[in-house]
Amino acid sequence: MLQLFIQPFYYIAVILIALVYHRQLLQERKLFHVRLQSSITQTIRAILGGIVIGAMVSIVSLFLGAHLTLGSLICIWAATLFLALFRIRYLCFAYAAGLLGVLQFGLNMASGWQPAGWLGTVTEALRALDMPALLVLAAVLHIGEALMVRMQGVSMASPLLFEGKRGKLVGGYQLQHFWPIPLLILVPVTGGAELPWTALISGGNGYMLVALPIMLGFGEVTQSMLPGKKVQISAKRLLLYGTGLLVLSLLAAWWSPLMVVAALAAFIGHEFLVWYSGFEEQNRSPLFVHPEHGLKVLGVIPDSPAEELGIEAGETLYKVNGVLVHSPEQLHRALRMNPAFCKLEVRNHQGESKFIQRAIYEGEHHQLGVLMAPDNHEAWALRLRPLTLFHIVSLKLFARRRKDQLDVEAPLALPPAPAGEQRSVEM
Repeated sequence: MLQLFIQPFYYIAVILIALVYHRQLLQERKLFHVRLQSSITQTIRAILGGIVIGAMVSIVSLFLGAHLTLGSLICIWAATLFLALFRIRYLCFAYAAGLLGVLQFGLNMASGWQPAGWLGTVTEALRALDMPALLVLAAVLHIGEALMVRMQGVSMASPLLFEGKRGKLVGGYQLQHFWPIPLLILVPVTGGAELPWTALISGGNGYMLVALPIMLGFGEVTQSMLPGKKVQISAKRLLLYGTGLLVLSLLAAWWSPLMVVAALAAFIGHEFLVWYSGFEEQNRSPLFVHPEHGLKVLGVIPDSPAEELGIEAGETLYKVNGVLVHSPEQLHRALRMNPAFCKLEVRNHQGESKFIQRAIYEGEHHQLGVLMAPDNHEAWALRLRPLTLFHIVSLKLFARRRKDQLDVEAPLALPPAPAGEQRSVEM
């Protein structure tokens, strides 16, 4: 266990994850002028989730057996960081394992080629990689990732405003999760401790535990589903992907010609999930658009009056203090009609009305903590572009100021209404 605390790779993973969530916080402030979640809390949640996955996979690895060296660890992290230069979602063990497997296959095909110098050292390290064990680890890790996405996915969802087709603003959610995984892998060594069982893949006379800190990443954007539903679908698909890769990797461990197939499946299978999710989103109608009557709720600020009232994303504010609302301005005026109390009629996801009421206190959010779906008058919107490692490290945002829109922050608290407007309206 001490090895985990003296290796820099785990700390690199934690720092990168902290930057991801800090960038997300800056993005939320730019779009909504409010902090929705704490980047520190999200980072801690990611660390704890990573410990859970690491413990599960470490237990499985006790029955696996893997020939891993310091060179193997360096290869894994070098491949991970290299891929992250192109897409931040490549900051994932499956992509690194897939790339290393393909490289090893190519080098083994050119078995007579042995360069000198540092290139020769890298080539030797790649050829020595225990690819069956790495691919099995990738599969088991993604099964654990599926469980963690199911458990933590909704809590890390972040609302977005971005330009859709024909430049119209669309509301949606970004589901972006990364976990630093502290693994302890059983490695065959000379003079190590004997096991009362036989390792599944690699055999040896003795074994020892070796620390293997890695990263897992998951990213989705949805405009057509509630975050909870998207999380359920994504978790199921990740579970199927991990299970399929596990079967293929175990077969490749016993029949080596399948090794390159398993490596390609690790990379291409993950990319297929990303592509299919995007294809699915493009062919579904946006969810967060205002209906003919009422205002669609995009999100709710934590610890706000709206959260206390039980208002949820995807519901519709229909009437406020008896007034049918069609715009944020009408909502604001309706709330000012009775500055001490509000009565709401909210249409839930099934279209049924629920009636809720609450006292209003000075200094509370001007919309009770409700984030509305866009009405095409917002000043800022995101350009959906692939994120790279450079964008994360530099905290670069893809927020664009929209033309002909004033960048005026909405008031964050309800001002006192004039005396003539302080009256109660029954619903």
